[in-house]
Amino acid sequence: MESIKKAPSGNHARPRANPVSGCPLTAALAAIGGKWKLIIVYWLAESPKHFAAIRKVMPSISQKVLTEQLKELVGDGIVQREPKGEIPAPVEYSLTDYGRALLPLVEDIRLWGRAHIDRLTSQMDAPLNHP
Repeated sequence: MESIKKAPSGNHARPRANPVSGCPLTAALAAIGGKWKLIIVYWLAESPKHFAAIRKVMPSISQKVLTEQLKELVGDGIVQREPKGEIPAPVEYSLTDYGRALLPLVEDIRLWGRAHIDRLTSQMDAPLNHP
């Protein structure tokens, strides 16, 4: 008997509820907060990528965590998940128009992060003034 594979359920996640009703900061952090989401958005801004390509540019993220983060980004309408063929199909991830609206924020945070690294480095290189 030939088995028929079905598409995995849960590919159309619903957006998560805002943990603090009406607060725009908590809504934003629920959608893009955490260690990995903005980095995923950054790499998808370059071009759509298959799961393996995302793992390649982000070797420190586990497969489980990347899967969870992508599901949440898809659920919030920031990332689009598109199977490219019959099941089991390779899946390509790309930013939605809504997700592309985050790119100026991602760039501002990247620039701030660079300045922060430079500041920390200069503080560590500065001589200590002990009496």
